[in-house]
Amino acid sequence: MNEAISQANKALLADEVPIGAILVDNITNKVIARAHNLINNNKNATAHAEIIIINQACKIKNNKYLQETSMFVTLEPCAMCAAAISESKIKRIYFGAYDEKKGSLETLMKIYNHKNYFIPEIYGGINESKCSLILKNFFKIKRSK
Repeated sequence: MNEAISQANKALLADEVPIGAILVDNITNKVIARAHNLINNNKNATAHAEIIIINQACKIKNNKYLQETSMFVTLEPCAMCAAAISESKIKRIYFGAYDEKKGSLETLMKIYNHKNYFIPEIYGGINESKCSLILKNFFKIKRSK
C-alpha cells in the first residue's frame, strides 16, 4: 500500500485528487503497473488510477485478463472502476480509505454475484488513516480557496 500512497502523493503535487494505485503479480510479487489519477491533466473523467493501471497492465501482459494479480488502491473504487476490475478479472483488491459517497465495491459485487460476474477478493481499510488523511487535507485546501 505504501507504493500506492506514493502515487497518491504524486497526484497531490499535480493538483489531482490524490488517489494512487499499483497492480502486483501474485506469482512474482513484482509491481506490473503504477499510476495516480490524471483526470484534470488528461481532461478525461475516466482517467482514474485504477483504469490507468488496468490499461497499462493489459498492454504489458498482452492480455485482456489480469488473473493472478492484486490491486492496491488508496480509496475504495467507484462503480466504473469496480466494473473494470471485475471485467479484467483481477484476483484481489486491497484499498485504503472507504468512500461513503462513491465507493462501490461491496454494492456492485452483490449485483455481480447475481449476474455471474467475476468477483475479486476484497480487503478494505488497509492504512486507512494515512490514505484518508491525504484526501481530507487535499479537499480542505480546495475548500479554503
